Amino acid sequence: MSALFKKFLQEATRLTRNGSLQEATRAIQQALGRMTPHPPTPPAAKQSHADRDVIDVEARPVHKAAPQPVSEPVRPLHTPVEPASNDGPGEFTEATFTHAGTTRSYKLYTPPHAIAQPAHPLPLVLMLHGCTQNPDDFAVGTGMNALALEHGFVVVYPAQNASANPQRCWNWFTPADQQRDTGEAAWLAALVHEVTRLRAIDPARVYVAGLSAGGAMASILGHTHPDVFAAVGVHSGLACGVASNVITALSVMKNGRSVAGAASNVPTIVFHGDADATVHPHNADAVLQTAIGQATTTAKVTEGTNDKVAQGQSYTRTTYTTADGSSIAENWNLHGAGHAWSGGSPKGSYTDPLGPDASAEMWRFFTEHARATAH
Repeated sequence: MSALFKKFLQEATRLTRNGSLQEATRAIQQALGRMTPHPPTPPAAKQSHADRDVIDVEARPVHKAAPQPVSEPVRPLHTPVEPASNDGPGEFTEATFTHAGTTRSYKLYTPPHAIAQPAHPLPLVLMLHGCTQNPDDFAVGTGMNALALEHGFVVVYPAQNASANPQRCWNWFTPADQQRDTGEAAWLAALVHEVTRLRAIDPARVYVAGLSAGGAMASILGHTHPDVFAAVGVHSGLACGVASNVITALSVMKNGRSVAGAASNVPTIVFHGDADATVHPHNADAVLQTAIGQATTTAKVTEGTNDKVAQGQSYTRTTYTTADGSSIAENWNLHGAGHAWSGGSPKGSYTDPLGPDASAEMWRFFTEHARATAH
């Protein structure tokens, strides 16, 4: 346990015992965004203007021996120098949405052919950013808009408010936000319905993916709204139901040992670095457990290396299929990777360009799953 993590844990425990629940909650909100120290600043001669403006995860070559942790800086909320709206054709618009008295902003990417043929139903991907991030940052880092342009789907990026969480984390550890009809889970599902009203969306092909706290909230949505989402992507996140208060949240982030909630039966793809010092890699197992449940599955393991970049990251991919051959889950164990979106762009925060392309693999997994709808 790092000294900083131990400090947050001790403080949250003290505040909880004293009955200061609001202050204890703020302690975990800080922990979610400030679990690791800043790395040393590179020499000025080696640091470009872009490097100074970008929150990045330092990617290091992966060796077959004991993997080395990747440094994971946390700095103030990052806005890319080049907004994601400049990435290519199509519309990337900003709006606000209110549901049950809660108002949040969001950004919506619509590919150009959807604008030209507005009646043609397209898939929808809900993208949930991590702590300290925002929609522009997450769009740039994941490159999901470029995939949407290439393959033809709509992407919506909701923004967490600082008033709801000072580090702009989704409140995955709060019981009210893990319920179908209350809190952030309800608001996010309502946002999806709003986007389907604004755009021609195929209700059988609606998906959700997220990073860290956003990954945890994606897992929650798979449980609370299986009638909305056909598949889930969880990157460096936690399973639904593993925390219900400050202390359990800090504990599961540290060691990943927890009792996961009931099975969601929603197909789920998981990415997690085995050197993640912010969210323990054991949490990936809990996410898979809640996706698979008691289903009888066959696991197929493959080893690989991202050969699209020099010194690409190695990984172990495990696919889970049911007795009828249907895909139900995938687990990508990223060797030597820290708390970062695999294969992401260094123009965004919390990305590791050396890793396999998580965005492309999630979309590939999503296309294998459609939700049955009534006719």
